[in-house]
Amino acid sequence: MVLTREITHNKEIIEKVSLLLWKLNINYINIDNYIRSFVHRSIVNERPDFAPEHNERLEFLWDAVLELVITDNLYNDFKEKNEWELTDIRSALVRGKNLATISKKLDFSEYLFLWKWEELGWWRSSDYLLANTLEAFIWAIYLDLWIDEAKVFINNYIYSTLTWILESNNYKDFKSLIQEYSQAEFDITPTYEVLLEEWPDHDKNFKVWVFIWESLIWTWFWSSKKKAQEDAAKNAYENKDKWKIKL
Repeated sequence: MVLTREITHNKEIIEKVSLLLWKLNINYINIDNYIRSFVHRSIVNERPDFAPEHNERLEFLWDAVLELVITDNLYNDFKEKNEWELTDIRSALVRGKNLATISKKLDFSEYLFLWKWEELGWWRSSDYLLANTLEAFIWAIYLDLWIDEAKVFINNYIYSTLTWILESNNYKDFKSLIQEYSQAEFDITPTYEVLLEEWPDHDKNFKVWVFIWESLIWTWFWSSKKKAQEDAAKNAYENKDKWKIKL
């Protein structure tokens, strides 16, 4: 789907995104998908004449490139590590929190196209939104310049965070930690259930419950199922002394 003339022919938008690509040393061919990577679904829902397609279509495909590059790098750089260690490290690199931090450093929040009500809130600083934007941007590079240029960007801005992740021992996510603890203490793997979806389709909120056997240990709300699960696991793990388990 081609973006409408209003967005692709807007001189100010083109110049702004072009300057970003110049700063990132990306010699683009077609700027359309880079612009699309900053289009939030809120503005598409309210003003389809501005842009009929938001960045989630690009984001849907992002992991095919990002995970391939990260997996290949880790496999070749850490021949002494076993599969589960590499999996944990990869998860830390592509985790939403890490991607959001990178997105903030690149000032991606300044390029987002949001509907006016989202502009009044906290959306520009949302980790979830900023991580998604970075994911969509990676796929835009791939669609425009193919895998080699996408790999350059991933290595420069995402894989480069590996040193900090390893030094801080920050490569086990809370879902992994809570699973290890639960299996060691109770010989049971936690389960996550989405028990409630609230608000309109373009701005849903999910309530996730974390269970160990039949015992509810934590609940959490968020605007994506994945993020709700991650934050539920984080809060459950940090408050594991409060669990009430009935086996």
